[in-house]
Amino acid sequence: MASEKALNQKKAEVKELAEKMKEAKLILLTDYRGIGVVDDTELRRDLRNVNATCSVIKNNITRRALKECGIEGLDEELVGPTAVIMSNEDYLGASKAIYNFTKTHDFYKIKGGVVDGKVMTADEIITLAKLPSREDLLSMLAGALLANISKVAVALNEVRKQKEEAGEKVTVSVPAEETTEAAPATEEAKAEETETPAAE
Repeated sequence: MASEKALNQKKAEVKELAEKMKEAKLILLTDYRGIGVVDDTELRRDLRNVNATCSVIKNNITRRALKECGIEGLDEELVGPTAVIMSNEDYLGASKAIYNFTKTHDFYKIKGGVVDGKVMTADEIITLAKLPSREDLLSMLAGALLANISKVAVALNEVRKQKEEAGEKVTVSVPAEETTEAAPATEEAKAEETETPAAE
């Protein structure tokens, strides 16, 4: 009876994890050896800031949940204590948070993961984490646009100066307003104009 209860509990855990995995844009598997309470608190705080979660789950449960989601190729990574990081909103933010954590914690390693349904190696995830964020890209784009606009303004100013130095008159062309010409007088109107008032 006890074994049947434990089996049902495992099935429920697998089902719950699989449902979360199906909704996640990012699933990361990381080595969880050697992490202390202070480090764990720091990591979870960083992940909360990017709307991601971290759970330490038995490898057997994770393996079955991945299989239920149709995800293959990560069995070899499920060795030793493993943390499962998931995010439903943004895979880049969570990837960056984990990567930055590994840079200051040598014992913490990325094993592999799934990004938008695609299985990726640790190296591929690290490459992804090094990419500029959306905010950085927008900032870079805005800077490039402003630089180009400045270059155009400088070029136009130089053209104006050269023309002035050459003695050419610099004018700004403005479309002329429509003018209303007087319509030619009709024969009847002409007759009225030339008609002399009758003497009383």
